[in-house]
Amino acid sequence: METQNSKKRRALVVGLGISGIATAVRLRQSGWTPVVIERSPGRRTGGYFIALFGGGRQPAQRLGILDNLSDRTPAGTVQYDLDRAGNRRPGALAYGDLPGTPWMTVRGKVEEAAFMALPDDVEIRYSTVPTHIAQDADGVDVTMTSTVDDTSVTERFDLVVGADGLRSTVRSLVFGPHEKYLHRLNYMAVAYELPGPLSELHPDDGATLMEANRSMWIFPFRGGPQTVLLSYHTADVDAEFKEPPAQRVRAAFGPEPTGRLLGEVLDALDTVKDLLFDSVEQTRMDTWHQGRVVLVGDAAWCVSLYAGMGVSMGITGADLLGTVLERNPTDVRRALTVWEQTLRPHVDVFQQNGIQQRMIFVPANNKELALRKVINLGMRTPGASHLLKRMQTNNKAGRLKDRDLALA
Repeated sequence: METQNSKKRRALVVGLGISGIATAVRLRQSGWTPVVIERSPGRRTGGYFIALFGGGRQPAQRLGILDNLSDRTPAGTVQYDLDRAGNRRPGALAYGDLPGTPWMTVRGKVEEAAFMALPDDVEIRYSTVPTHIAQDADGVDVTMTSTVDDTSVTERFDLVVGADGLRSTVRSLVFGPHEKYLHRLNYMAVAYELPGPLSELHPDDGATLMEANRSMWIFPFRGGPQTVLLSYHTADVDAEFKEPPAQRVRAAFGPEPTGRLLGEVLDALDTVKDLLFDSVEQTRMDTWHQGRVVLVGDAAWCVSLYAGMGVSMGITGADLLGTVLERNPTDVRRALTVWEQTLRPHVDVFQQNGIQQRMIFVPANNKELALRKVINLGMRTPGASHLLKRMQTNNKAGRLKDRDLALA
């Protein structure tokens, strides 16, 4: 229910990704007047895979996001373990074998569903970035600059939410430079939607190719093309951004012959439109808020894609933020403190899980490759499979992935 005080409250949300849109939806539900600014000239449509776990689906339902989403895992899909020579074994470890009960979909679909849940009266300003943030006890003055004509305007808000991703501008303006908070795992992630079917893999099937310090995952989706996740180790993250992505990826997966399927996947890099090419990093901060400025999603706590909880926690954090603001209608600072105290223990678990699950996504050496094969074999053996799944589901991260944290 809207209160007299909340009707007049303005919040600036920086970033029109999933976390930003979800935050704007929840603030609007709580009676706030959110204004969203986005660096890009329009809404982005990345096509790479994401998992939405039970803990994220429940708040997504409350926000109206889940109304336009579904699990897009094809019925009867088979997961293969491949090598470059074209050999394949069915029953390889699939993403759904990891702890939790994820819905598989693509990022663009979640962003679209969130955008559809955003009320029409929420103002969105594209091609706009914050360039100065100053606050006092009663509000925050934000200077916003157009990237089109370099004009600026300064406005006052009761709350500023930085939902602008791993390299958050809000974080750098208020908390300090990226180097203080970003922790590199020394791996690169390359994700994209395949432009067409592969010659040696049915569109409804998935596959993995695992080698020491490099890997390929192919994810199938009902009603759409497969997507690819390539991971590889790098000793120099900065050097990876000094050449075209396709060139760096081919170098990382060479010099051995690629084989037919990996070759087709790498060739797609030359024509793909929406490409994620980035270093795998975690955001680690002692606090996610300062005064009336708060960070959500990857800007605050990026757990890395190896944890698989980025989207779920982004939606959860947005939903809980609205809840604690409703419970503390006259004290924004206290609301942000309670919000962080509730979320942080869970984020700590998922960040550790992201480190642990790196081995599942990209084994670092022959020892980890061998261990992964043992786990894979166990998942295909009836008795061992049941035991392994119980162990995974009952560990702390496995339990939390499907818990509705926003009701805490």
